[in-house]
Amino acid sequence: MAIDYELPESIRDPNNCQHDPVPGFDYLYSYRPNLTAGVVFCVLFLITFLWHGFRIFRYRRWTSALLTVGALTELIGWIGRTWSARCPYNSNAFMIQIVTLIIGPVFYTAALYVLLGNLIIILGRNYSLLSAKMYTIIFVTCDVISLIIQAVGGAMASMASGDHKDTKPGTNIMVGGVIFQLVAMTIFALLSMDFVRRSTKFGLPKGYGKILFALFISLAAIYARSIFRAVELIGGWTGYLMVHEVYFIALDGALMVLAGAIFLPFDPASTIPKARRATEEKASAESSGDEHVQDNKAGSRV
Repeated sequence: MAIDYELPESIRDPNNCQHDPVPGFDYLYSYRPNLTAGVVFCVLFLITFLWHGFRIFRYRRWTSALLTVGALTELIGWIGRTWSARCPYNSNAFMIQIVTLIIGPVFYTAALYVLLGNLIIILGRNYSLLSAKMYTIIFVTCDVISLIIQAVGGAMASMASGDHKDTKPGTNIMVGGVIFQLVAMTIFALLSMDFVRRSTKFGLPKGYGKILFALFISLAAIYARSIFRAVELIGGWTGYLMVHEVYFIALDGALMVLAGAIFLPFDPASTIPKARRATEEKASAESSGDEHVQDNKAGSRV
């Protein structure tokens, strides 16, 4: 980053740790981030990260891997905010949190897309309007596009803010990425509701209901958070939502904790294999029963 010699010497270094306010220069956030909130969220996302990370090695599920990466991304972001609580003029800490916290939900939504695809594979194509393969192709592709757009916009806005330059171009790109993600999630939500409608007709194996419950809770949390971030960013870096941390804590941090932590008690990595085995055993029993009936009919003819 180029050095701006118009800045006071105390905040000229991007990696500075100037604690006190500098006359004429606002904090990068327009406020000093709350240290307690930063520590609390770091602990919560660390727990979520470790739990899902452990599930990767135990069950080797893509859902666990994506939830782990999402929790790690959120954890890094809140480490950046906690660092900013000590060094509110530090451009590096600001960049870390703005980029990671804008893209973190993308990994959570990818986990939801993969999860519904897995359910369709196990239960059958008649449970869904789209095939599991199409879910992967369409929605994961949308997630990647959203990730790239938001990461680029976040990096541009962060660097501009650190240099005390116009953040609007980067912000507009971030808003576009968030809105694109919202559109994809809306379509996914409609298809998920169609899956539930079909499930009432064909039935669900034991244990799948709570996984669907967790999926919709997580999706609702991410959706509400994305609406908040879009409105916040549209309002600009000096807008009311942007300069009052309480809204970010409640409508981003808390909702993202819920989006990942809901799968701690309702873990698809452990539930789906058990339910799948039960389904297969039931199908095997029904198949054996049909064969037994056919044998009896054949015997009666003899």
